Amino acid sequence: MTHPNSAAEAPLPASAGAAAYRRRLTAKQMEAEIFTRATRAIRGAEGGDPLARAHAIADNRRLWDAVHGAVIDPTNALPAALRAQIAGVALAVLRECDQPAPDLGFIAEMNEHIAAGLWR
Repeated sequence: MTHPNSAAEAPLPASAGAAAYRRRLTAKQMEAEIFTRATRAIRGAEGGDPLARAHAIADNRRLWDAVHGAVIDPTNALPAALRAQIAGVALAVLRECDQPAPDLGFIAEMNEHIAAGLWR
């Protein structure tokens, strides 16, 4: 027989804790988290398993493709100059992702810069 309060005292499953954390984030902070996760995948793929490397590059390519699409959208509320700068960075990262041997350090660094800006 279990104690009536045992469920209340048990730690939350990781997914429940993660969901509670995400509910407290602003939209910008959630975007920063996405870049942080992408960076973690790229850093983890450096010098590692070729399949993990391919997945990390593909995921980063999808992320930056979405960023590029968002900033070239004329209805985007960001200032035009900032949108143009971000679009330039996005294109540079996309070109790097398409290289036969992408510079993972460069991709990770661009992710880190964007994440840092979003956390402000």
